[in-house]
Amino acid sequence: MTKYIFVTGGVTSSLGKGIIAASVAKLLQARGFNVTIQKLDPYINIDPGTLNPYEHGECYVTDDGAETDLDLGHYERFLGKPTSQANNVTTGRIYQTVINKEREGAYLGKTVQVIPHITDEIKRRITLLATENEFDIVITEIGGTVGDIESLPYIEAIRQLQWENGKENCIVVHLTLIPYLKAAKELKTKPTQHSVKLMNENGLSPDIIVCRTEEPINGDIKRKIALFCNVTTDAVIEANDAETIYDVPLHMMRENLDLICLDKLKMRLRNEPDLKNWKTFLQKLKNPTSKVTIGLVGKYVELQDAYKSILESFVHAGAMNNCKVEVRNIHSEHIDKDNCKTQLSGLDGILVAPGFGNRGIEGKIEAIRHARENNIPFFGICLGMQCSVIEFARNVLGFPTANSTEMDIHTAYPVIDIMEDQKNIIQMGGTMRLGAFECELDIDSKSYEIYARKHISERHRHRWEFNNNYLEEFEKAGMKAVGKNPKTSLVEIVEIPSHPFFIGAQFHPELKSTVENPHPLFVGFVKAAIEFGQKIKHPSKLESVNN
Repeated sequence: MTKYIFVTGGVTSSLGKGIIAASVAKLLQARGFNVTIQKLDPYINIDPGTLNPYEHGECYVTDDGAETDLDLGHYERFLGKPTSQANNVTTGRIYQTVINKEREGAYLGKTVQVIPHITDEIKRRITLLATENEFDIVITEIGGTVGDIESLPYIEAIRQLQWENGKENCIVVHLTLIPYLKAAKELKTKPTQHSVKLMNENGLSPDIIVCRTEEPINGDIKRKIALFCNVTTDAVIEANDAETIYDVPLHMMRENLDLICLDKLKMRLRNEPDLKNWKTFLQKLKNPTSKVTIGLVGKYVELQDAYKSILESFVHAGAMNNCKVEVRNIHSEHIDKDNCKTQLSGLDGILVAPGFGNRGIEGKIEAIRHARENNIPFFGICLGMQCSVIEFARNVLGFPTANSTEMDIHTAYPVIDIMEDQKNIIQMGGTMRLGAFECELDIDSKSYEIYARKHISERHRHRWEFNNNYLEEFEKAGMKAVGKNPKTSLVEIVEIPSHPFFIGAQFHPELKSTVENPHPLFVGFVKAAIEFGQKIKHPSKLESVNN
């Protein structure tokens, strides 16, 4: 029988439920259990696909084309396993399913209510992963905090699952905050007590309490929390701020969180956790032998979560290269012809980020021109790739008004145009080119050298594409289409072979980078940045090595 662990939050949001859930999953996986994680989000949107990045951070995309919460990225990066549509469910999707059933007459004239119809659908979604796969443990993160009106149906559904299956099969891990008052020089447990009390009022009690804190929690505080919150003392877990999120599994292992979960679930130990590769990664991450500065040129740079997967991919690739990657956020709206050189000075590489819409586009194009003309390693993702095509058309092919029809529907040179199957789409949600698609690489390309194979599969999220009507002109002038979809001939990767490192990818490579399998394009980009930095600082030394 599949066991269930629910991760809830209290006191405040952004405590790191996703990281705690992923850490528990990693420890249990390292002990030999087959584990997966899912996220239940209380907002009424069907999915995050139509949400502004400032509102919700990046929209993560799975192999099967689901637009999901960014926490699924943490799940994949920690576990090294792909997720799917079933791993992220929103209140909007829950209600949509129930309302559709009501319209079809599935409830035989009964009054449709939150209990039992909405809670039954929540329970069905929670257990769906277990029925379709042979998982030992399913970990479910509940978005928001206990007490939110949107979260009440989820709390009730968990209560029902515990009642139906027994507490030895369904446990609750509650993440809470223990604030430190500097004036009083003491930690305060009252917010945690109130959070648990609120949960109790809704019929649910935590089995384990994980306490986020800036200061160590002593035994007296643990006993106090245990007493007032009705848990065992060993089930009060300290979660100090970590140097990196990848330290958290090891911190939780020292606190025996995985052992306590297994004990509460009445599951037998299989073996000691195998975290050899994880520890090797951390060793490299914390002891770099070099350093590079990468400019991340985008228009959502005020919110780090808008480019979360890109930032984490740099962490993975940096460790692989024994290099510390310092990412400098550069707002594309602040770049123009006059200040471009100043804005981009001191960089070892330039990544132009994905996005939608006209805002900040000209700044991205200027950044790409600067990278191309000065032989600075360049990496463009999705819209970043499209901007590199526009820049090349304007400044090399001599098409001064070249553009994407997304930005200028009347452009005389539509080098980027909307995909044919997207032209008649009215609904915006879930209608882009989404999910994993095959790509065939040119064997005489840097991309092939980096991937070390001809056939790859990458995840997409876009409506516009390279206009193949201009392909011959681009290739004659020196920009090559080195990666194409074998079925549609859609251009997936462009390169400038005469440039040390100039790659634009229509897909999102950051969505497939994990701790133990960093994405090769990011690894190659960081390597090129290291070589560029060495050439700038020690040109004669590098030349002698190459000779």
